Amino acid sequence: MKNISEQKAMLDSAQARLSETFKALSGEALKSNNQAFIELADKSFKAAIAEARGDIGKRQEAIDSLIKPLAGSLERYEQQIKAMEQARAAAYGALNEQLKNMTTTQQQLQKETGNLVTALRTPQVRGRWGEMTLRRVVELAGMSEHCDYAEQVSVDSEEGKLRPDMVIHLHGDRRIVVDSKVSLEAYLKAISAQTEEERNQHLTQHAVQIRTHMQQLAGKQYWSQFEHTPELVVMFIPGESFFAAALDCDQSLLESGMQKRVVLATPTTLITLLWAVALGWRQDQMAENATAICELGRDLFERIRVLSSHIVKVGVNLRQTADSYNKAVGSMESRVMPSVRKFQELGAAGGEGIEVIEPLDVAIRKLNAENAGETDEE
Repeated sequence: MKNISEQKAMLDSAQARLSETFKALSGEALKSNNQAFIELADKSFKAAIAEARGDIGKRQEAIDSLIKPLAGSLERYEQQIKAMEQARAAAYGALNEQLKNMTTTQQQLQKETGNLVTALRTPQVRGRWGEMTLRRVVELAGMSEHCDYAEQVSVDSEEGKLRPDMVIHLHGDRRIVVDSKVSLEAYLKAISAQTEEERNQHLTQHAVQIRTHMQQLAGKQYWSQFEHTPELVVMFIPGESFFAAALDCDQSLLESGMQKRVVLATPTTLITLLWAVALGWRQDQMAENATAICELGRDLFERIRVLSSHIVKVGVNLRQTADSYNKAVGSMESRVMPSVRKFQELGAAGGEGIEVIEPLDVAIRKLNAENAGETDEE
């Protein structure tokens, strides 16, 4: 038992020493392995870092090659944005200024329109405004010299003195009578109406006033009071909107006017009528000019005929003068010059000799209708 205990103790001691020895060897080996691993890892890490740095540099260059054009484009885009923003700010300022001006103009227009509406409520002012509009239309058509106005034209009738606002003179001594005394009172009330129903009532009354005035004009029969006048009278309405409003409420106005020989005319239609009249005047003037030219042609032809007869007489006289001259030269040469030459031969003549007188050989050109257009070189 003692030996077993001793052996066990020896084994335990040996095991302890072996354990310590193994621990020491393991720690040494682990330390050595760790150092080698660290060195290897450090070398690999440094190589990886160097490789990564090279790869990162290449990648950075590639990224820079991509980024630089993009950066340039972004810079140009930013400059364009700034320029656009400046232009937008300037345009906005100009637009804002124009809006202010428009607002001011609109306010002034509303004020002037209100003043005009107020003024047009007075019958005298309304009538004067219609006459001024009529005059302006005539001036635009270039027909002022062919139109007479109310202060220039009047005629007596059974109903008293009739005074149309204007008489248009046509070529051929014809006339067209124009009246501009239409009432606009109901229309002006419709403009300032507060409700749609009230507005419609006034516009309906406006159409009734137009029709009433049309009937009154038809009853005056201006065409029977003026000579050479077509059986119609022009009823001038001084605004397209006035006529359109009445026509919306009473669409038979035009037809009724034609039946009553009353032509409803706005500034647009009246100026068209005046242009047609002006064309007739121009054609009439052209016809007069053509007649005058024809008369001048006849007179010129007669004068040329008389002048040609005088020229023919001058030619005959020139021919007779040349013949007489040649006969005188022949007589002098045959009857006088022989004696003169004897004087020279006898030495009785002193000084220079007598010049030789040559006969004339002149061809008098005949004037007739066939060669009247020829030149002197022919």
